[in-house]
Amino acid sequence: MIHLLTRLFPVWAIILSVTAFLFPDFFSGLRPTIIPLLSVVMFCMGMTLKWSDFKEIVKSPRIILISVLLQYFVMPLSAFLISKSFGLPPEYIAGMVLVGSSAGGTASNVICYLARGNVALSITLTVASTLIAVFAMPALSLLYLHQIVHVPFLKMLFSILQMVLIPVLAGTTINTFLGSKTEKVSPFLPFISTIAIVLIIAIIIGLNQTKLKEVGFIIICAVMLHNLSGLLIGFWFPKFLGYDDRTCRTLSIEVGMQNSGLSVALAVKHFSIVAAIPGAIFSIWHNLSGSFLAGYWSFKKNS
Repeated sequence: MIHLLTRLFPVWAIILSVTAFLFPDFFSGLRPTIIPLLSVVMFCMGMTLKWSDFKEIVKSPRIILISVLLQYFVMPLSAFLISKSFGLPPEYIAGMVLVGSSAGGTASNVICYLARGNVALSITLTVASTLIAVFAMPALSLLYLHQIVHVPFLKMLFSILQMVLIPVLAGTTINTFLGSKTEKVSPFLPFISTIAIVLIIAIIIGLNQTKLKEVGFIIICAVMLHNLSGLLIGFWFPKFLGYDDRTCRTLSIEVGMQNSGLSVALAVKHFSIVAAIPGAIFSIWHNLSGSFLAGYWSFKKNS
């Protein structure tokens, strides 16, 4: 039952987003909980890992390098180009670039499983991109946004350390040494993450209700196109290099599904509430597109 509730993430996200849009005052008051909620998500992710999982990163250096290059070259670049072509205001561009500069999404491993991809590789890629995000996100934000908005590089770096690295490593340490004692709670961790992410989305929707009425359609189109670019390039680039379908599906999902919760938290903390809108919309959309893609691939044979 708990797994079914977790897989219905897109449904909960849509329901709570609509509720937040109709009753924004209730959710906007929860703004201070955004960063703690993200830390909960990252801790839950860490609780699914063990220190031995980090050894996998060095076992497949070529495919990991390809994934990281796509993650941190294609996604931020496409976010910037799409934002410019849509004529988005600076705050929205900042939000789009933050999404593009994020690590692989925590839901990507579940979607990869449903799509009959390589789950072990997916987890390895998520771990690698999450570790790299500590330095990549501030650096890429500075690269793309320094002429548009002020980028507090060092403050962003320390924020990511606090919100991502410390919770992930804490969860990993607990699971490594106390794994036998935490087995009973393990099935509930994805659901807890789902609740936290859905609440973050609802809070951002509530805080930005007025803005969404003005430019909602344009932002939604930009976010959808950004996600589509990651899914397509993530699949066809490794396919061009000769990798099998299972690996290509894994990279497609990993590159196209971003840790948009992190981009939302950083936007709120270092830019503005408005800059968090692309991340909130991405959180809903990439789970929908990922779920549809997984449904299609689950009925298709690997080659």
